[in-house]
Amino acid sequence: MSDCRLYLISPPRLSAANFLEALKGGDVASFQLRLKDAGDDEIRRATDLLRPIVQAAGAAFILNDRPDLAHELGCDGVHIGQEDTPYETARRIMGEDAIVGVTCHDSRHLAMEAAEAGADYVAFGAFFPTTTKEPKTACDIEIIRWWSEMMVVPCVAIGGITVANAPALVEAGADFLAVSAGVWEYPDGPAAAVKAFNGLF
Repeated sequence: MSDCRLYLISPPRLSAANFLEALKGGDVASFQLRLKDAGDDEIRRATDLLRPIVQAAGAAFILNDRPDLAHELGCDGVHIGQEDTPYETARRIMGEDAIVGVTCHDSRHLAMEAAEAGADYVAFGAFFPTTTKEPKTACDIEIIRWWSEMMVVPCVAIGGITVANAPALVEAGADFLAVSAGVWEYPDGPAAAVKAFNGLF
C-alpha cells in the first residue's frame, strides 16, 4: 500500500461529462486546470463549470499559473512554474491557507528553495516523453527517491506518466502522480484509468 495519490491535469478539450466520468473512477487528490493559451474569460468560464464538480468529489481545484484568477474564483490553490509569478507573490495573493505548488524541473536546488520558502509541494519532471507540453528537462527517477528520503514537503511527479510506467515512481516514493493524457486518452476511458492508478497505489 502506497500513500501516493492521483493529481489530475486537464485535457486539451474540456467537458463536464469527461470530468464526471473520471471522478467516478476512484480517489483523485487534486485537479489542475491548465489552459495555456486561453483568455481570462475562458479560464473564468471553465473554472466556474468545473470547480464545483471537482470540489464536490473531495478533490482540490488548482489553477495553473494565475494566482490572481485562482484567488478571485475561489480555487483551492495555484501551481506556478519557474517563469510564472514568483512564489512569494503567489503566496501573498492566495493567502496562507491556500495550496501553492512549484515546478522545479530536475533541480534539487530549486526544490529546496521552494520548500524552504513554504511551498506546499514541489513538482519534478518530465520523467517520460510527453505530448501534452514541451518539457524543459528530462528527469531521473532517483530525484524522487532522494527527495522522499530527505524532505517532508510532498513531491509531485509529472511528465508522460501512464498506468504502465507509473509503478517505478510510486516505488521511489512520489506523493502524487500528475497525469493528463495517461487518464484522458486511456483506451478504456478516464474512469478506468483512475481506477487503474488507484489499484497501483
